[in-house]
Amino acid sequence: MPPRDQSMETIQRELTAFARRARATAARMHPELSLVSFTVLSHVEDRPGCRATDLAAHYMLDKSTVSRQIATLERLDLVERRVDPDDQRVQVLHLTEAGTATLAQVAASRLAAFQERLGDWDEADLARFAGYLLRYNAAYEADGRP
Repeated sequence: MPPRDQSMETIQRELTAFARRARATAARMHPELSLVSFTVLSHVEDRPGCRATDLAAHYMLDKSTVSRQIATLERLDLVERRVDPDDQRVQVLHLTEAGTATLAQVAASRLAAFQERLGDWDEADLARFAGYLLRYNAAYEADGRP
């Protein structure tokens, strides 16, 4: 197998392992929340006042899937619906205090895990890794993907 193909295969395998660990970590952080729920919660944090239809379009998910995720987040008091001040017929999503606190806790836990795993990497390796991740995600977004 050519070296480039070998590298591509390794990247695919390692990113798949990373995604599996991310799903497992999400379940440990809050047993009632899936990785999709955490993603929705993070999106609402980044874009307060977004609508469920915005989420469905952004993540290319069925509206019923997003609706179930939002219902779970509401039941757990992490997200609340409010009337859109610009259009009284529309409901927009905002984090509750509990939602903000949950995301802060998750972010702190993730940062601690990364610091532990990458603690022995030198500055140059960290900078290269960060740059590669930025480049990969930028290419992904340039393809019009969420």
